[in-house]
Order: sequence, then structure tokens, then C-alpha cells
Amino acid sequence: MLSFLLSSLIAQATPPTPPPEEIFQEQQVLPLPGKLDSVPTFNSNSPELVLGEGILLSTFPGDGKKVPSAHLNFLFRGRFDIFAHHVAKADPPENLRSLYLGIILHNPTKRPVTVNVLQAASYLSQPDAPFIELPYLVEDPTGKVFAGPGDRVMSDILRGKRQATFPAKIVLAPKQSQMLLNLPIPVQGLTPPLNGRSTLMRLQSSGTVYAASLAMFAKTNSDGSERAPTLEEWQNLLNNGELSTPRDKTPTPLEDTGKPRIYGRVAGVAGGSFWRALIVDNPKTKFLTIPNPGQAVSYALSTLHGGTLGTNQIQSAPMLARYPDTAYRAHGNYAIQYSMKLPLYNNTSTPKTVAVAIQTPIKEDQLVKPGLRFFSTPAKQTFFRGSVRVRYKDDQGMPKTKFVHLVQKRGQPGEPLVVLNMKASDRRLVEVDFLYPPDATPPQVLTVSTQK
Repeated sequence: MLSFLLSSLIAQATPPTPPPEEIFQEQQVLPLPGKLDSVPTFNSNSPELVLGEGILLSTFPGDGKKVPSAHLNFLFRGRFDIFAHHVAKADPPENLRSLYLGIILHNPTKRPVTVNVLQAASYLSQPDAPFIELPYLVEDPTGKVFAGPGDRVMSDILRGKRQATFPAKIVLAPKQSQMLLNLPIPVQGLTPPLNGRSTLMRLQSSGTVYAASLAMFAKTNSDGSERAPTLEEWQNLLNNGELSTPRDKTPTPLEDTGKPRIYGRVAGVAGGSFWRALIVDNPKTKFLTIPNPGQAVSYALSTLHGGTLGTNQIQSAPMLARYPDTAYRAHGNYAIQYSMKLPLYNNTSTPKTVAVAIQTPIKEDQLVKPGLRFFSTPAKQTFFRGSVRVRYKDDQGMPKTKFVHLVQKRGQPGEPLVVLNMKASDRRLVEVDFLYPPDATPPQVLTVSTQK
């Protein structure tokens, strides 16, 4: 009690930290052309903190299940993605059993179904991808720069990798199930006993399948060592279990209610895997005219309700199926790939220096002034941490592909991904790709600027 009183007195005597100074960039802010594709994404992110065994997300039918409401009855066929992002914590602190994350697929048909694993990666926070301080921008040709498991997974998938722990394909016999993932989230030996696992798989199925993500504590062998749950044990949990608790905060309605907005976390099937954008002056042209010297134009990225930066464009993927206490849309578009083409054109008679950047402006829904607001010194909160691929022709006309890892704080203008010295009448195609990383906070913008 004494320490609490002392800290309160010190807090009262210490003058409040002044808010960081803002910078205003007067410019155009436009909606991002294109749209999400129709590839469904199994999105398992609620509850994010998993303290007990249970069903995280099931698209199985509820018929014959002990808790029918825990199942969303959604079939996948052809291309679909599976994304899972969960955290385990020892609760109570002395309970150091590993929590296993299981992802199961089931073939409800009378014919075998082949599921090709096109790309896949799964990493732990500890020891695979600890959260560390990184430079704001660093080139990363080999995928060795990351902070956090979601960051590392998105980097792998952006590079087209399939981790060695995943098979190239699985064949589901008629009416049978198989585990696609059965991996632990260990907490033993960690201080605090807290760990997370991020997973993303791009799949192609020859027939219809159901999918579920489940949480179960490790089983114990006779010698006291841990073992992974068996397929039968997972199936028993799927058939007889209930939704994992405690639940995350229930989201507020999408419409502005005047109360603090709670987006909630996602547990369901989101509609979309890729957003492809061809950014041109207008639909009748095939080029993007560079801005006038000293000017910039930005295109909104990952906009959401309450954060459209004046574009009135909601990019958050719609939910095709969801639990009533989880997010209404896939706010943030975690694991969705943005693929953007900018066919830049210097329509002047003099050389120009043009930069392309990703930026994290201060979040606004309707812009207070016609442009973007930033902080002169970066805020403490990290709002974006992920890899970006840039393809372009350099000033010598040689094709270049580079991978850049970005870290951006709230309100950070960011550094250019690429700077081009464009001759008079020069045309240059720039392609920017990234998967929106877990633990990032939208919105961002893609900005093209011309130096004075």
C-alpha cells in the first residue's frame, strides 16, 4: 500500500508528457483500386490467449456434436487458406504443460480427396522468432530479419516457401480425417511462461473438406514426458468439446454507436486471400502519372470501419461464417496478400526523382484536413512489422527484386522502399507485395512522391 501511495504522489508531481508534435502532409489520399478475391480463409485468432482446452474454430456441421453451436458448417473446396494465431500462458503459473494446437481436415464424401500444400509455415515466438528491436528499414534478401512469429511466417509465405515439417500433399480417404498440424506451444523455461504460435497454409483441395482448429494440453507418458495428442483424442475433443474459454472481448456493432469501438478478434471464415491492385490514373489509362515536384499521392491499405483515411473504403474481408461473439469482419486482414502494380510515367520534359513508400499515418476516418498526419518523432507503439517485396527496373534498366523488412511506429512517415531517377517521358513499372502481418495495426498507405 505504501509503494502504491508513493507512486501516486510521484505521478501527481510529474508533469504529463506532452503529446508528440504532428506533421501535416497536404496531399491526395485515394482508395486502393482492385478488390479481394473470393478465396476463403480459415481464420483462427479468437481467443488469442488460449488458457483452456477446447474448440477454437470448427467449420464442421453441428449434427451429432455435443455442442452444435461450436460448429459453423462451412465446406472448403479448391483453393483456400488456413491461418491460426494463438498464445499460450501458464495458468496458474505452475501449470507448465505444453498446449498443443491441432488443425484437422475431414473428407465427408465417398471419394478420396487430395489436399496439396502449396505454401506453409508455422513458428513459435520462443525460440523461433522472439520480439526484438529492429531497424525501421533493412534489406533482407534471405529472410533472416523478423520479430515475432507472425512476421516470420508472412516472410516465408511471401517467398513461396513450404516449411519442411509440412508434406507436399495429404490424401484423405472417404469419410476420414487427418491432422494437418499437431504442434506444441511450450511455456516451460520461459519468463514469463508465455508463448505464441503463428501458422499460415495455402491449400488446394480436389474435393470438399471441413476444417477445425483445436487446443489440447500435452498428454503425459509413463516416464513423465510429454506427448502429442493422437488423432482419436483430437476427434473426441472435436465431437464432445465446447468453444475454448475465456472468450475475447465481444465486438461492438460496425455502425458508429458513439461508444468506444471494440473490433474483436476473428474466428471464422473470411472471404478473401489476395487483394490485387493495378494503380493507374483512371480505368481508361495504362499508367500512373507521377505527382508534381514536392507533391505526393497515397493509396489506402487495410482500411477498416472508423479508419478509412477519408476514402470511405472498407478493405476488411467480410466474414462468410463466424461466431456471434467474434469480429464482424477480418479487421486488419491478417495474412491477406496485397499485390500492387504501379506503372509510373514521367510525363514531363525533365528528369524527376520519384519514391515509393509504405507509411503509417495517424488513424482517421474522415480527414480533418486534406492530407495525412504524422508524428515528428515516432510514437512508442509498433503498428507495422513485416516484409515487403519490391520489383522494378533500376536506373540502368536492369530488373531488380528486393525484400525489405519494415518496422513502423504509430504516425511514422517511413522511408522509401525504392527511389527512381526517371528521365523525361520515362515509364517504370513498380510492383509491391506483402502479406498483412499479425500484430500490425491498420491502416497504412502506399505513397508515391516526387522530390522538388
